[in-house]
Amino acid sequence: MAEEVLRMQGITKIYPNGFMANRNITFGIGQNEIHALVGENGAGKTTLMKILFGMEDCQEGKIFINGKEEKIANPLDAIAKGVGMVHQHFMLLPSLSVAENVTLGVEPMKNGLFDYNTAVKETQEIADKYNFKVDATAKVSTLSVGQMQKVEILKALIKGAKILILDEPTAVLTPQETEELFEQLFKLRDSGVSVIFISHKLEEVMRICSKVTVLRRGECMGTYDTKDLDESKISRLMVGRDVILKIEKEDPQPKEAILEIKDLHRYNSFGKAVIDGVSFTVHSGEVVGIAGVEGNGQSELSEVLAGLSEFASGDVILNGKSIKGLSVRQIRDNGMAYIAEDRMVEGVSGDMSIEMNIMADRFTKPNYKTGLFVDAKKIRKETEELIQEFEILCDGPEQPVRMLSGGNIQKVVVAREFTSGANFILANQPTRGIDVGTAEMIRKTIVRKSREEGTCTILISADLNEVLECSDRLLVMRKGKVVAAFPKANEVSEDTLGEYMLGLKSMTPEQMEGLL
Repeated sequence: MAEEVLRMQGITKIYPNGFMANRNITFGIGQNEIHALVGENGAGKTTLMKILFGMEDCQEGKIFINGKEEKIANPLDAIAKGVGMVHQHFMLLPSLSVAENVTLGVEPMKNGLFDYNTAVKETQEIADKYNFKVDATAKVSTLSVGQMQKVEILKALIKGAKILILDEPTAVLTPQETEELFEQLFKLRDSGVSVIFISHKLEEVMRICSKVTVLRRGECMGTYDTKDLDESKISRLMVGRDVILKIEKEDPQPKEAILEIKDLHRYNSFGKAVIDGVSFTVHSGEVVGIAGVEGNGQSELSEVLAGLSEFASGDVILNGKSIKGLSVRQIRDNGMAYIAEDRMVEGVSGDMSIEMNIMADRFTKPNYKTGLFVDAKKIRKETEELIQEFEILCDGPEQPVRMLSGGNIQKVVVAREFTSGANFILANQPTRGIDVGTAEMIRKTIVRKSREEGTCTILISADLNEVLECSDRLLVMRKGKVVAAFPKANEVSEDTLGEYMLGLKSMTPEQMEGLL
């Protein structure tokens, strides 16, 4: 058994509002080990790691590093003690070089000034040591998402991290980039770095981790050898019930066209085309998935369809009506439901109650009014029913949404959008950063609504397993264009998708004729 380099013993964390995020958790990791930490959103994973990294304190418990009890006051203290953390959302300065980002906080100096050449030399040396194919002189703004992930890891390694926390490191990577990252993690492991791997992708956990620790509702359900588990067993430990990891669905029966996108163009503030001649149609009863490396026009397309930004030319026809010049409210009234990419920015108002957020799209409708006033009793009753139906864990309808876990905030969003009566669902990263149980519910609902209610759905997702499982047809976007179209999503592999996403392959307009 590997010698233990970290032990968190009896950790209890209670927030001022009385919420117990961690209850008597004991967690340890061995030397030369990749150890998974899994659990639903709100299970306590992030809180536990914030305590380890000095971002939070705890009421009870002890932390031992290499057998010695340590008090970790803040992140700088954690780094000094050999703990590094790579957050889910990158913390890089795009205008600076790789070397400047990597050495930030440990800058080499010469005559009282920043020594750029030494920073480049040190960064390149550590990148080459671990086979991270990154140019230390490159501007971060020119890097791919996969390369940015490597820069974040290098930032921790150059500061001497021997315990590395990775929070959802593959969330935005292609299969090829994920493979490359795994090879580098194995190299790190073999060189003496212990990795704590937080992920909702259980197939990855099974593949690269030797041990798994499962948290559920703030408590530790145990630590297991991955060889004794499978994905279903881990899901059951996380959720407390069986989770269906594969969606069984009938073949689609597409009917009339609900959404038509015609030669759509949009330019950014620098005049660069971010949507470049996109055309396709989505019919009643089908789910069309859009895959692509982040930053290739999917988000901009989503914003245009939702009415959050204007397009330069072309047209979008929803239920027979052009959306050009329409407000978000008018587009929604014309049949659109929108699950936004960033739930906290566009999906909810954090300070408002669950009730206000769920009912935000229907206060103005006549059947929610009694005379001049809203029907408070009806609104409360419907909110309570939706909280129960979508299994939102909360203290009640009046609780502010910001007090919920990420998964439960997403349930508030989908409770509103899936019951809005819309026949076009625009779902942008609907399960990003949420647990396997909530993701299962959202995916099944997307498919069910297309089959039973005849909705048309555009599913934009960085999770290739998700677009392959849920979609009927698949499109791939790269540099603002549709570069591939597949009539049957279930006949495409993740590796094939990755090749089109990275630009290693592309289809001609003739090859895609009749598929859009």
